[in-house]
Amino acid sequence: MLDNIFFMILRRMRTPLLSLVVVFSIALLGLVLIPGIDGKPLSFFHGLYFVSYMATTIGFGEIPLEFSNAQRLWVIFAIYATVIVWLYAIGSVITLLQDRALQQAFVQRRFARQVGRQRAPFYIVCGYGDTGEVLVRELLERGQHAVVMDAAQERINSLRLQGLPEFVPALLGDSARPANLLKAGLRHPLCAGVAALTSDSEVNLKVAISSKLLHPRIKVLCRADSHEIEANMASFGTDHIIDPYDTFALHLATAMQSPGLYLLRDWLTGVVYSPLNDPIYPPKQGRWVLCGFGRFGKVVYRRLRDEGVEITVIEATPDKTGLPQGSHVTGWGTEAGTLQQAGIETAVGLVAGTDNDVNNLSIIMTARELNPELFIIARQNRQENAELFDAVNADILMRPSQIIANRIRMLLATPMLHQFESLALYQDDEWACELISRITALVQQQVPFVWDLTLDEEAAYAVYHHLHRGGLMTLEDLLRNPRNRDKPLACIPLMLRSRGDQVLLPELKTRLHLGDRLLFCAAEGVKDALQWTLQNGHALSYVVQKSGD
Repeated sequence: MLDNIFFMILRRMRTPLLSLVVVFSIALLGLVLIPGIDGKPLSFFHGLYFVSYMATTIGFGEIPLEFSNAQRLWVIFAIYATVIVWLYAIGSVITLLQDRALQQAFVQRRFARQVGRQRAPFYIVCGYGDTGEVLVRELLERGQHAVVMDAAQERINSLRLQGLPEFVPALLGDSARPANLLKAGLRHPLCAGVAALTSDSEVNLKVAISSKLLHPRIKVLCRADSHEIEANMASFGTDHIIDPYDTFALHLATAMQSPGLYLLRDWLTGVVYSPLNDPIYPPKQGRWVLCGFGRFGKVVYRRLRDEGVEITVIEATPDKTGLPQGSHVTGWGTEAGTLQQAGIETAVGLVAGTDNDVNNLSIIMTARELNPELFIIARQNRQENAELFDAVNADILMRPSQIIANRIRMLLATPMLHQFESLALYQDDEWACELISRITALVQQQVPFVWDLTLDEEAAYAVYHHLHRGGLMTLEDLLRNPRNRDKPLACIPLMLRSRGDQVLLPELKTRLHLGDRLLFCAAEGVKDALQWTLQNGHALSYVVQKSGD
């Protein structure tokens, strides 16, 4: 990179520098040849000294003796010649500094230094649209680090203007180019993963391929907007592929089959310390009206149909999207006539699922005028319309960017939570409701803090050496308050992975072993208290001695 900058400067400044050298040499040559008032010309040293200060400042007098008329005549010529060549050189420098290629080279050089100074694991986020913005903010708020790359200058500018908790290196460039991925730190020893979140599935596909080829050990997460791209990404081992529509459809099916599990997932994956959401109960009896039969509409239609729900579809362009076999109406759904034709007055639910936010808002407001009792699912396409969709107060809000960001954040920050969610789907709603009650007692009205922990030397120094020496320790010991061991910490162990076994809600009497992994949810500040037991030998002895009393 530095060699390219020097080469670019030398190439553009070659003619001005040669002009300066030639004019200075001619001026110096005249002074060392023309005789002075004593009949001798200036020495080379005196001539060089005079030309140097004459060309740059002009006006220090004549040295070492007054000049002869011939010398003064030559100096007049030299003054004008050097001034002209200096102006030419300065103009060339100004033009060079305004060159976009050179500016981009300096920016990339500065970006490379910033990436090279990373001292903690970081993730490369390709695409700083709505999803990338949400993901980067959530990663930083959890103490993780990110490097951003986007092809749009305005998105890089918006990153600079946002009040993020720490500085985030950002590169303006095409993520599909492997050279840009390498500049962003793909081969950096602390690069932990790549998230391909651009709106172009082909670009995301190429990012996944490049990442797996150039750094096979890192984790690669991609957004896919079609099943064909998804299958292609899966074919070469992309670690996680997130389809926001399929993910939402799965959440909707969970909400209809098991509201308790849906609420539990919503609480555990929500923004930490934000208010807890209330439970929802989507109606399973009665007819739904679905507006928009694009890709999102088709996925929701299949899920609702699998639940045995009667559906009427409203679609404005059936020649492009096609229509289902069942009941359907041609139109936008934004006008009362179309909604009435679809029977909105007797419907129990409405899905405003077009790819236009204004139309979705209009559909909801018109439908509510005709039937205020509707259960409403709203699709929000643009993050900038968040306040409008919050105001419309839909029962379920589908935000693709938020779904992708939450999923990636969970996979990167708390991978055990993803496993917990998968295993919890096999539990009944009663199990979920009991756990919800325990969480409610723990955190009152705030989303709990969820994190996972490995009992190794780095994350649990004191516990590691205690177990390594053959000491015994149970989960109950670990969760005692290090300030008062008779008082347990406000923490629930959600999952234990030990020696190949995975246990949901492990018993407190469970014995811990080296290398065990635990998933906790807790009230604010509990993690810091637990750190004392994990890292401090005296605190650990204090809580473990309780078992021996």
